[in-house]
Amino acid sequence: MEPALRAAVRRTVGLSPVLPRCWRGLRFRSTREERPPPFAAAGGDVEGPPRGGDGGRLSPPALPGGSRLHVSRGDPAPQSRPFPWHSQPGSPRASGGSKRLERKPPPVGRPEGSELLFGVAPCALALTRARRGLFRLLLQPSSGARRPVTAELALQAAARGVPVQRVRRRELDALCRGRVHQGVCLEATPLRFKSLEEAEEPEVGDEEKPKPRLVWLVLEQIQDPMNLGALLRSAYFLGVDRVVTSQRNSCPLTPTVSKASSGVMEVFDVYSTDDLRSFLKAKSAEGWEVIGTVSKPEDVENVPVISCLEFQWNKPVILVIGSEGDGLSLETQLLCHRMLTIPPGRALHPGIESLNVSVATGILLHSICSQKLRHGD
Repeated sequence: MEPALRAAVRRTVGLSPVLPRCWRGLRFRSTREERPPPFAAAGGDVEGPPRGGDGGRLSPPALPGGSRLHVSRGDPAPQSRPFPWHSQPGSPRASGGSKRLERKPPPVGRPEGSELLFGVAPCALALTRARRGLFRLLLQPSSGARRPVTAELALQAAARGVPVQRVRRRELDALCRGRVHQGVCLEATPLRFKSLEEAEEPEVGDEEKPKPRLVWLVLEQIQDPMNLGALLRSAYFLGVDRVVTSQRNSCPLTPTVSKASSGVMEVFDVYSTDDLRSFLKAKSAEGWEVIGTVSKPEDVENVPVISCLEFQWNKPVILVIGSEGDGLSLETQLLCHRMLTIPPGRALHPGIESLNVSVATGILLHSICSQKLRHGD
């Protein structure tokens, strides 16, 4: 404001020439549409708009845009108006965002003693079997091709008396820790291995002598749940009669195993033993042939090694598969009657001389079980 105008305002309202820069005691207001209020002059109140040069009256100075400054005496100091919510610090608009503030949904709890199956196949097969205790089915709202699938799962759950809850995808992602759930989860009790005593119980009418075309798969210290799931899937598909795992250093039957097996774990019994060597000795005494596996024939001593393409059998067989890293232990190798190997189709580069354990097992099982099919068993 010009010095002459500021001095005129001081004389008009009767203020001291020494005035702080903030003009304490004055209220400043600018407007475009409203008429200015009565202007208080030294000689009294004057109604109507003030006019400059008449009895000490002073026209309010013009501001940019056509609005004017109005001053009245005795009003409180100017105060800032509160910011709207979207202008306050920390709000999405204040930080440059354009999304609304979203309230997080309440977390989905899980009953104690349960585990979370995920994926369409494991959940559907668990609902149709009576092997687990079932608590709740969680479904993501879906449309299109997936809608009939989720509707069928909801009907199956209702038939079993299992509550159904619709859950957002991000909640299922959090529950499954980023694993592929396909919009379906099922809270259920865990599955356990069966004991060998249950597998050894003879059925009524069975002969004392074992059938000649039985195939059992024995897993020694398979630790990766994805490998275990793939092994169960191949064994079920190719016609293996029993799967037995060692208890020590082996993967349990987890929801990841069920998903990797495409739900086979829900319908196929898996047995375990805490003394694998005693089990193999006992089966060998009963007339079973114990077959081991090896990737390099030169690594085996005192046990004949043949190609899986040359293998012929006429009595019950146990195929023993070793761990992902070390293969069969030496003690287990010495209990085998023969060792099978898979011949490669080319000269192999050093360091790439073996197959994944689940892939190799699938090839060996197909070689063995195809003979079973040819004999009509």
